[in-house]
Amino acid sequence: MSWNPTHSPELQSDNAVLETLIIPRARDLGGFEVRRALPSVKRQLVGPFIFFDQMGPAEFITDGGIDVRPHPHIGLGTVTYLYQGEFEHRDSLGTHQMIYPGEVNWMVAGRGVTHSERTSEETRGKRHSLFGIQTWIALPEAHEDMPPDFEHHKQGALPHIEDNGVSARLILGSAYGETSPVTMLSDTFYLDVRLEPGAAFPLPDDHEDRGVYVTQGSVEIAGDMFEEGRMMVFRPGDSLSVKAGPLGARLMLLGGATLNEERYIWWNFVSSSKEKIENATREWKAADWANGAFHLPPGDDQEFIPISEDLERTKPRRAR
Repeated sequence: MSWNPTHSPELQSDNAVLETLIIPRARDLGGFEVRRALPSVKRQLVGPFIFFDQMGPAEFITDGGIDVRPHPHIGLGTVTYLYQGEFEHRDSLGTHQMIYPGEVNWMVAGRGVTHSERTSEETRGKRHSLFGIQTWIALPEAHEDMPPDFEHHKQGALPHIEDNGVSARLILGSAYGETSPVTMLSDTFYLDVRLEPGAAFPLPDDHEDRGVYVTQGSVEIAGDMFEEGRMMVFRPGDSLSVKAGPLGARLMLLGGATLNEERYIWWNFVSSSKEKIENATREWKAADWANGAFHLPPGDDQEFIPISEDLERTKPRRAR
């Protein structure tokens, strides 16, 4: 997915334990709905997380699917995590990887990478669904210019927590005494949590920034109920638990250490330097796939996403 600077979520703050409540606006991409929680107007990062999209849920008839054409990134890592469906990932490193529910794709852009995400031809031949989350994590300044990298981990490799109506999978980082096998470059945690009706789950108290996004059902926090499609960001240090509503809940918990350096975001680029973003923009517009900074993915090199005229009229935005 790509960042659209005109697509800003609504925000409200009406609960004493919350620092920020984010209510993303739904955006229809031709029968496929996306809800974007980050970046938002008043809160662009939660820990190192600088982008957070809910994709779907969506149902497709035969021949339908998703086609995210090759596009570039710098200065970030992308995380794709699915509840339903699949994606066929290709990137300029030569990676060709299917991703299925409960697995994780972790692509580090570093100084520059190009990738595409599509529904496979096999899946297009039958009725199918898609539901998942895609996030970007801003890289520490010391790693912004590292060579690009890619990791894929199956569902069984990710730590799993079961306890009193709770089922949680640790996707990235460390929490609750567990550590994900995914290589992280900063203090991070990211979990997929299912709660049975009335079950409670504490937020980790050893991370500076903490957020909860409700993908299904509802949760009670400090006496208030929050429905699906809400992201809550909490003050550091408070001991808090989330309790599932009468139909249960599914949540994404995310956060980690805040970045010490300034960050800018523009289109698909994140950097501590406006100049690096401007240089990446020039390189992508030059489309010199043989000798330039960006290359198209092998096996998906016949098209790409150009930079639109409307986008060119915008400027890199400082991420707070």
